[in-house]
Amino acid sequence: MGVLSQLGLGLAKTREGLLGAIRRLLPGSRKITPELCEELEAALLSADVGAASVSVLMEAVRESVRQAGEADASAVRAVLKKVMTERLRAGKQAEPVTAVPHVILLLGVNGVGKTTTAGKLAGQFVKAGKRVVLVAGDTFRAAAGEQLEIWGRRVGADVIRHQAGGDPAAVAYDGVVAALARKADVVLVDTAGRLHTKSNLMEELRKVKRTLGKALPGAPHDVWLVLDATVGQNGLAQARQFHEALGVTGVVLTKLDGTARGGIVLSIAGDLGLPVRYVGVGESVEDLQAFDPGAFVEALLGESGEP
Repeated sequence: MGVLSQLGLGLAKTREGLLGAIRRLLPGSRKITPELCEELEAALLSADVGAASVSVLMEAVRESVRQAGEADASAVRAVLKKVMTERLRAGKQAEPVTAVPHVILLLGVNGVGKTTTAGKLAGQFVKAGKRVVLVAGDTFRAAAGEQLEIWGRRVGADVIRHQAGGDPAAVAYDGVVAALARKADVVLVDTAGRLHTKSNLMEELRKVKRTLGKALPGAPHDVWLVLDATVGQNGLAQARQFHEALGVTGVVLTKLDGTARGGIVLSIAGDLGLPVRYVGVGESVEDLQAFDPGAFVEALLGESGEP
């Protein structure tokens, strides 16, 4: 199955909601009215596109209608595709990382799937020919270390861990030292889930980040926030606070296949300016996909993405 097909299946719930609304509101060729615009706006908001992004999209739709005099479903879809793609590409782009190893710190609240995401990312990097070290920095949850060990064996990555209850910063330091000794290409540092509103737990993450820099100047080279797509706009608040506290450089969005709220991607990229690096649209390693704005919008609104 191709990337676009996988994305199309993963985005089925969100796509059905948006396309269904467009078809229902604009059957055939029908002049758009202010009332129809309001209903379309409500459909975008229900998909968790976010108020700021919806405002930009609807202004583009209204301007298109003003110029053309009328709009049908295909015309509205074309406008939405164009503006959505532009908005997704407006986020800060990833800077090339030349450091070896490339150290990536993974953050997020409880239950978003950080450890699973770390394992899947490791699988992606190993498949690309990289030597990967997984660091079990979640010393709070007893099963986290064992879970990461299983992923390491499954995908062919080394795993560095301490006993449960240990100092996460110490594990992170040892992980980078081990990666340097083993000439690894990528280090993925898992961390314990924590509420973004708890200042003491956020300070612990800052300590881990500082310690990584002591082990390897310039590390971590990336700080990726793992978000659960099913929480919708609540994820935007998480992203904002984690970014303010730790300087997030990218977002990994999980469970996109289980929600009709896929519009959160537009809020993250368009409203916060954070690049979405990967999206999860299924259970397998291959279902964690590098994010491509054009492919995402095509799967969401394009003809090839239709049921």
